[in-house]
Amino acid sequence: MDHFGFKQGEMYVEDLAIREIADQVGTPFYCYSTETLIRHYTVFCEAFIDHDFLLCYAVKANTNQAIIKTLAAQGSGADVVSEGELRRALKAGIPAQKIVYSGVAKTEREMTFALEQDIFQFNVESVPELEQLSRVADSMGKVAAIAFRINPDVDAKTHAKISTGKSENKFGVPWTSAREIYALAAKLPGIRVQGVDLHIGSQLTDLAPFAEAFQRIVSLIEDLRADGHDISVLDLGGGLGIPYDREVSKPPLPLEYGEMVTKIVGHLGCKIIIEPGRLLVGNAGVLVSKVIYVKEGENRKFLIIDAAMNDLVRPSMYDAYHEIVAVAESEPPVSGDAVANSVTYDVVGPVCETGDTFARDRQLPELKRGELVVIRSAGAYGAVMASTYNTRRLIPEVLVKGSNYAIIRPRPDYDDIIGLDKIPEWLD
Repeated sequence: MDHFGFKQGEMYVEDLAIREIADQVGTPFYCYSTETLIRHYTVFCEAFIDHDFLLCYAVKANTNQAIIKTLAAQGSGADVVSEGELRRALKAGIPAQKIVYSGVAKTEREMTFALEQDIFQFNVESVPELEQLSRVADSMGKVAAIAFRINPDVDAKTHAKISTGKSENKFGVPWTSAREIYALAAKLPGIRVQGVDLHIGSQLTDLAPFAEAFQRIVSLIEDLRADGHDISVLDLGGGLGIPYDREVSKPPLPLEYGEMVTKIVGHLGCKIIIEPGRLLVGNAGVLVSKVIYVKEGENRKFLIIDAAMNDLVRPSMYDAYHEIVAVAESEPPVSGDAVANSVTYDVVGPVCETGDTFARDRQLPELKRGELVVIRSAGAYGAVMASTYNTRRLIPEVLVKGSNYAIIRPRPDYDDIIGLDKIPEWLD
C-alpha cells in the first residue's frame, strides 16, 4: 500500500494534489510520501517482532538525506557500500552501531574511516579483503567485527543484472569453502568473527530461492559453531520485490517473508539483520512528468514527455516495467483494456537515444500537450542513478508530509553543471 491515490478527479500524494506541486516546482520531479516510507518500515519490523532484529536500510536504493533521516527517526539502521554512503547515514543520524558495510571493493581509506566510526559489522567478501582489513585494523589498534558474505550458489530467478547469489557472480565467498576461510579469519589480528551474511539478489517475487539459500546457511552456521566460532549474527540481506506491475506481480508480503525466516533460522538464536531498500522506498516515490508533444509515427503514436532516461534509467537498463498514470483521472489508468477511451502510446523522453523509452504499446487515456503523467514505483534506483547526460539538469526531489511538501534536492542551474568542468591553462 502507498499514499498515492485519486480524489476529485486528480492524483494526490497524501493530502496534496500532484498538480499543485508541479505548478510550483516545475516538471519533471521526483515525489516521495513520508507516510508510505513509515508504513513500509513499520510493516517490515512487525514481521520480525519476536526476534532480536535490526533493519538496515540499503542506502544505495535512495541516498537522499531526508529519506535516510525519515527512516532513522523510526529506528532504522543502514547497509552501506561506500564511504560516501556511510557518511550519508551518519550525517542523517543513524548510529554507527546500527551500520553494516557491504561491497566487494572496500579500500584501505574506506576501512580506516569505518573503523574510526566503530560500525557494527563489516560484511567481508573475499580473502584479500579480509587480509587488508586485518592489517588496517591491527595498525589502528582496532578490532573489526565481521561476517563473511556467503555465496550460496542459488539462482534468485530475477534479472541477470541484479542476481548476486550464483557461483558466477562477483559477490561473496563460496559456501563450499567457507569453513576454511572462517578458520583463517579466526587467526588474524584485528578481526573478530561474529556472523554470517548473504544476499542473493534484488526484486525477488518468490520465497523459494530465499528458503533454499537460508537452509544452506543454517547448515553452515551449525558447522561453524562446531568448529568453535561464536556465530551470533545472521545478516539475511534484502531483495524482497515490489509490485511494479500491479495487475501481474504479487510479491510475498513482509509478514510471509518473516514467517519463512522464523521457520528456517529462528532456532539458531542469532540476531537477525535484514537489508531492505527497494521494499521501503520503491513504492514511496513517483516521477512526475509533463507531455511535451504527441507525435504520430508511421505505425506508432509517441507520447513525448519531459522526463528522460537520464532521470530514470531502469526501463532502458533493465527493460523494467513501471506503471504510467495520467494525473487528471478519476480512476488510476493502468495498462490493459481497463482504460476507457484509451490510446496506445510509446512513452518516450527527449534524450538522443532510442533507448530513451519508458514503455511501448502502453494503453493510456488520450493525452494532450501540457498534461501530467506519473511514473509509479520510482522511489528506488531512480534519482540515485540519475545523470546529466545530454547536459540535462538533475531533477528536483520533493518530500510530502500530509498537506506540506519540501524540496529535498533542488534543480541545479546550467551554470552549476557546466561550471564543474575546468579549462586547462593552455586553452584559456
